[in-house]
Amino acid sequence: MIDFWLAAGLLLLIALSFLLIPVLRGRRAQREEDRTALNVALYQERVAELQTQQSEGVLDAAQLDSGRAEAARELLADTEGVEKPRESRLGKPLPLLAAFLVPVLGVALYLHYGASDKVELTREFSQPPVSMEDMTRRLERAAAAQPDSPEGLYFLGRAYMAQDRSADAAKVFERTVALAGRQPELLGQWAQAQYFADNKQWSPKVQALTDEALKLDPKEVTSLGLLGIAAFEGQRYQEAIDYWNRLLAQLPPEDNSRAALQGGIDRAAEKLKESGGSVAPVKAQKQMQVRVDLAADVKAKALPTDSVFIFARAVKGPPAPLAAKRVTVADLPITVELGDSDAMMPQLKLSNFPEVQLVARISRAGQPTTGEWIGRSQPLASSTTALQQLTIDSPDK
Repeated sequence: MIDFWLAAGLLLLIALSFLLIPVLRGRRAQREEDRTALNVALYQERVAELQTQQSEGVLDAAQLDSGRAEAARELLADTEGVEKPRESRLGKPLPLLAAFLVPVLGVALYLHYGASDKVELTREFSQPPVSMEDMTRRLERAAAAQPDSPEGLYFLGRAYMAQDRSADAAKVFERTVALAGRQPELLGQWAQAQYFADNKQWSPKVQALTDEALKLDPKEVTSLGLLGIAAFEGQRYQEAIDYWNRLLAQLPPEDNSRAALQGGIDRAAEKLKESGGSVAPVKAQKQMQVRVDLAADVKAKALPTDSVFIFARAVKGPPAPLAAKRVTVADLPITVELGDSDAMMPQLKLSNFPEVQLVARISRAGQPTTGEWIGRSQPLASSTTALQQLTIDSPDK
């Protein structure tokens, strides 16, 4: 920060030089002008003295002319090389006033419109934090300096959760969703923070957030984990096992949280057996492969950033998707797999319905239920394993 102000001070000095140098030159010109005026006065005094001597008879006309010529030569010799004084319309006070106002206004405008706080934050973030509280304070300052940055708010919300400040985290994640849109991972984080802020009381708000997150992305890990926790706390152990198994399927083999998650599943199974129940066997998951592409006329109109929702729904059954994936137009053509692990709710799985329809919808607004263009397949058995071709070619009406 000191280097910045030194550089700014040097630039101000350069700017002042353009204002003060003409003033200093003006003072030098004034001194030259004053000296010239003195020489002219001496010349006039000498001529007057010669005229007095002539009137007294001391000098004749020839001597008077000779004296005048000598005084004129001396005057010319004294004023030779003196520049003609420049006329200035600004006057002398205005440059001095400008020289004073330039640095004052420059600093004031920078402090108001500049980014001194962001420069200081950049310097702070270049140093490792000494504690979690120190990191949280930095993130709070960054969020205050850039209130429209969803990234800064997201990391602040995560920091609040790490400090058990779930109520503050819920407010921050709500602001993040308002700025970045209703992305499934953000909705999951918001739902989790709200759940703990409500002292682990399940509420319609939390249910709506998790439902929306899983509707957009059936594999959204935070929502799956949270639903498993809520089911376990409500002694719905089979539901907890189902949610956590879905979450376990999303984690890579080297993920350290797999062991803790498996421990939760085992504990839920023990509780279920203690209550007289039995753990439902994990069904073999059905997988349907579908390749999605665009028709030529749709490709010319769709934007690369438009969302594409690919899902399967029951021909005879609820209208909610049984399995879904979300990509963008830029990803097309693409081949995806739809299976039980992509189910939005445990009771709505591909394996539970004999016949399904494949659908792909383009939605510029990012809404899975409405969009601009759509492609549908003919009804087919949910046990189908052959690759299915699906083309988005019709307006979504």
